[in-house]
Amino acid sequence: MAASTPSGSPPSRPTPPGAAPAPGPAYGGAAGRPGHAAAPRPPAGGAAATGGSAAGPTFAARPSGLRDPAGAPGRTGGPAGPSRTERPKGSHGVRAAAPLSDEDRGRLLGGAHHDPHGLLGAHPVRGGLLLRVLRPYAKGVTVLAKGLRAELPSEGDGLFAGVLPLRTVPDYELLVDYGDHTVTVQDPYRFLPALGELDLHLFGEGRHEQLWQALGARIMEHQGVTGTRFTVWAPNAQGVRVVGDFNYWDGTGFPMRSLGSSGVWELFLPGLGEGELYKFEITRPDGSRTVRADPMARRTECPPATASIVEASHYHWNDADWMARRGARPVHEAPFSVYEVHLPSWRPGLTYRRLAAQLPAYVKDLGFTHVEFMPVAEHPFGGSWGYQVTGFYAPTARMGTPDDFRFLIDALHRAGIGVLMDWVPAHFPRDDWALAEFDGRPLYEPQDPARAAHPDWGTLEFDYGRTEVRNFLVANAVYWCEEFHIDGLRVDAVASMLYLDYSREDGGWTPNEHGGRENLDAVAFLQEMNATVYRRCPGVVTIAEESTAWDGVTRATHHVGPGGFGGLGFGLKWNMGWMHDSLGYVSKDPVHRKYHHGEMTFSMIYAYSENYVLPISHDEVVHGKRALVSKMPGDWWQQRAGHRAYLGFMWAHPGKQLLFMGQEFAQGAEWAESHGPDWWLLDSSYEAEPDHRGVRDLVRELNRHYAATPALWERDTDPAGFSWIDGEASEDNVFPFLRFAADRSPLISVTNFSPVVRRAYRLGVPDQFPAWREVLNTDEPRYGGSGVGNPGVLKAEPTPWNGRPVSLSLVLPPLATLWLRPS
Repeated sequence: MAASTPSGSPPSRPTPPGAAPAPGPAYGGAAGRPGHAAAPRPPAGGAAATGGSAAGPTFAARPSGLRDPAGAPGRTGGPAGPSRTERPKGSHGVRAAAPLSDEDRGRLLGGAHHDPHGLLGAHPVRGGLLLRVLRPYAKGVTVLAKGLRAELPSEGDGLFAGVLPLRTVPDYELLVDYGDHTVTVQDPYRFLPALGELDLHLFGEGRHEQLWQALGARIMEHQGVTGTRFTVWAPNAQGVRVVGDFNYWDGTGFPMRSLGSSGVWELFLPGLGEGELYKFEITRPDGSRTVRADPMARRTECPPATASIVEASHYHWNDADWMARRGARPVHEAPFSVYEVHLPSWRPGLTYRRLAAQLPAYVKDLGFTHVEFMPVAEHPFGGSWGYQVTGFYAPTARMGTPDDFRFLIDALHRAGIGVLMDWVPAHFPRDDWALAEFDGRPLYEPQDPARAAHPDWGTLEFDYGRTEVRNFLVANAVYWCEEFHIDGLRVDAVASMLYLDYSREDGGWTPNEHGGRENLDAVAFLQEMNATVYRRCPGVVTIAEESTAWDGVTRATHHVGPGGFGGLGFGLKWNMGWMHDSLGYVSKDPVHRKYHHGEMTFSMIYAYSENYVLPISHDEVVHGKRALVSKMPGDWWQQRAGHRAYLGFMWAHPGKQLLFMGQEFAQGAEWAESHGPDWWLLDSSYEAEPDHRGVRDLVRELNRHYAATPALWERDTDPAGFSWIDGEASEDNVFPFLRFAADRSPLISVTNFSPVVRRAYRLGVPDQFPAWREVLNTDEPRYGGSGVGNPGVLKAEPTPWNGRPVSLSLVLPPLATLWLRPS
């Protein structure tokens, strides 16, 4: 897990001016009745609350007539419509409608009605067709249809209703008069539900694997009309209304209907399209209201603003070749070296599209096979580095639109670079405009407050046992892979999900049904997520950041281990033990390292228990831990030499590699999200620039040799791919070992973690290879080293050593790693 800083999001937007009050005293049937004064109309000319700023609505002038103040975009009329003293043509025969009951009227106007479509729109009644419209601020409403123009009598409070002498419901529009202008709009309440029964059934079962196509805001054609369907899951709500800049953040005229027992609310708004800001106004069980961003929003405002945005992708991908071949080789048998990036700070100020012009070229030049983005899902506080997510389906708007993000991924794919993304299903922040107690009661989080509260980060955990919540998260994993062509998900903080007692004191947690501390719901969720992603998205890899010895993190879900659990189903797991032990070793003064030799060799005892990634991530170069080069003891030369030797050891060790940005050129300062890597260290005018450029040149060579040497990756998960030459050379601080490809072709790696040259250092080697040569030496002058090495061909000598019949006599450079291959 990364930063533990609170999300820091501003408070939610207050109730918009003019919003209808909660239900009050009983209502009569005339305008101006006691207890419910008509809401004020917006300023003349259509002044609109943007709703985008979390600090509260501001107003900006809008051209007169472009919108219906209580509705979607409409066609502006000319004159304000017929005079009130003159009956419009075709309106004769309109009879007054039976008034709504006080209860229905109060609930409808108060935003607490589950079935507004049952009250509004057109309904056959005895003697004709009852048509009722809710248009706050309107002075009059006229129904327009072929051969029909009928003005509806006012019922007060923005309600207009009448019984038309019709037997069937025509295709009609509404001419709404606001005094200084009129608009012609479709009636949202004449449409059938735009969400199908199959979608609701799959969601109820927790099996809607493309949930983003069912919930949220989706532009579509419905009953021959183009508009936007809004859907949201809020099973505890008394009522839900859509608010946005299209209705001046007053949802009185836009109550949604409840779709049975599903807990889903729906409303189709004709004429509404891409780019509109919106939220959901929810009436809680206690009658209070809250305005919430859409949990399924695919685009958001740029923080600190918090509104959701209606989005439709227009991107045309150009990575078909990449997508077709990315799964050709299993990832654990393929080269896999990762450059971890915090996008907002890699080059501060760059957009997704400007990043696409620089990042792929940089990563390709250094030879990394993949980039890994720290979380890109929307988050309110930049200091959280993205690990406190409020918009699980939206790339952060800080650097552009979702299509801009697609452009960046496409550019990386076309450069031959895979894209991994940090994914955070372990917790979410408590911001009162986001997921926390979304509909007035715990919904995404467990009901028990003690169980819901994450003990370390001040956040809330997900309720993995709730079907709909599990569906929300599983579909989210699929969403990033299918919609954005993400090649892998690194799942954050898995350990905190797996254990009920994670960071909790005795008595502060409740055992599972078997009396254990395992979170069975989280186990089932992770298994389902992995199985679903691997089934739907060929070539995608999932990676667990799991810091304990949980058995079977990368075992198949259907293979039950000794603990009685099936595997979690991940493809790879971060090797946190190797990271901790190896960094602890190299931070020691060389004179003391012999006493810690086992910390470097211990990893090979469990190296094949999982499919591992060796991570030197952002977490290891912040919060006082120091940058990688600064962890090394000694003077500046020794620090750089130790840094280079460590990278050479890491790239040769079984497992995949991950290196955080800035460490590829030995940045001495810790990373800070406010300014990113210290690129000035590579400026040619800087006196020490060659020191940093040399380390970066080494990283390039490590990746080049790595990709070309199957012995370094083909058998990463097979014990036959590794053999110690001498695992007990603690007095020398030397670590020599062999790596083997599937065809048994070898590579020797030997690291000298002492600051002294070791001459005539003998190592036993396989006897079938008569000669060897250096292919990499981290002490070369071009990397900033002293130039000690073994030029030319090294001939195997018939001197038994290390249990082998032949051996090599080498010169080991100080604080350096050598790689040798058969000549």
